[in-house]
Amino acid sequence: MAGHSKWANIQHRKGRQDAVRSKLFSKLSKEITVAAKMGDPDPDKNPRLRMAVKEAKSVSVPKDVIDRAIKKSQVGDGDEFEEIRYEGYGPNGVAVIVEAMTDNRNRTASVVRSTFSKNGGNLGETGSVAFMFERKGAVSYPVEAGDADTIMDAAIEAGAEDVESSEDGHVIWCADTDLSEVSNALEADLGDSESTRLVWRPTITTEMDLAGMEKLMKLIDALEDDDDIQRVTSNFEASDEVMEQL
Repeated sequence: MAGHSKWANIQHRKGRQDAVRSKLFSKLSKEITVAAKMGDPDPDKNPRLRMAVKEAKSVSVPKDVIDRAIKKSQVGDGDEFEEIRYEGYGPNGVAVIVEAMTDNRNRTASVVRSTFSKNGGNLGETGSVAFMFERKGAVSYPVEAGDADTIMDAAIEAGAEDVESSEDGHVIWCADTDLSEVSNALEADLGDSESTRLVWRPTITTEMDLAGMEKLMKLIDALEDDDDIQRVTSNFEASDEVMEQL
């Protein structure tokens, strides 16, 4: 699943280097508010909220912003948002999954459809590309957390399914339903993770050359620029040489 790992690394680097963080903070705050609204406002009693808070902290969202997002859930905010998944094909037939959180389904659908069309893609029906992915939990650690053997031992002990280690860090995979339990066990052993989230992991990938990757990144950037879009995932596969040129 090298394509997904490389995409996860692109996301991570992009997040770290982004000079304007307000849009990212806004999306993470929305996720926190909705998660708190759907369950208990105490992260220790709400696995989804705990993961949302952890993700926010991983990109340095201030504590007061996180606290405000949780409080908003208690005064009615977040009621109007619904989660929608869009599926489609990008340049070279690469599969793309778009996860949105919106208070206006028609507006978001129109923007997503238009963005695909303007960037060499096509929006498909629900299920048109999801069969090429599996829902998984992913816990990321930096290289400094330990060598590959240390991370593998910790992952096995925590009940994880797989580990991918590279010069960029470690990604520990588990069943989506086990993410909270596995991440807690890992943090007890390895310390705080860089990221803990549910993701779409490709089971079928599409090979991309440099031109194709440049077009794909343009599509993904355009989608992520919309406030309603929480996350975009693709099943691309690209060589290290191509990735270095991006």
